Amino acid sequence: MSNKEKRARELFRSGYNCAQSVFCAFCEETGMKFEDALKLSSSFGGGMGRLREVCGAVSAMFMIAGILYGYTSPNNDEIKGQHYKRIQDLAEKFKEKYDTIICRELLGLEEKQDSPIPTKRTPEYYEIRPCENFIGYATQIIEELIELNKKSGS
Repeated sequence: MSNKEKRARELFRSGYNCAQSVFCAFCEETGMKFEDALKLSSSFGGGMGRLREVCGAVSAMFMIAGILYGYTSPNNDEIKGQHYKRIQDLAEKFKEKYDTIICRELLGLEEKQDSPIPTKRTPEYYEIRPCENFIGYATQIIEELIELNKKSGS
């Protein structure tokens, strides 16, 4: 297990949401202050504010990729397409292991939206909740992308 993955898992075990846990493990790479990174990623936990849509760990991968490799020109469709391809590849890699990037499907929930009140973090919560595994894998995926880009000079 890499240091980034350990850090992301520790953040989750400390009470941060799935998106914060992945995103904040990469503050050094993104150049963001920890507190700013926490705020930016705070809305994406629980599949975007507990709406149980896209997994927060997956959203964090996308945010990291955007900060590091995103585009800035509104008129360059080639660059946009390359970036969107990168995001789709990240999603596909996650789906290869977990079949989906949708929070409610990952958790086996029937309801589309959940209560806005977070579940209490107890030892039992961590025993039954698979989110730490999703966080760990999302961290591995984005680390691989960063390493690949370092090797290729991107």
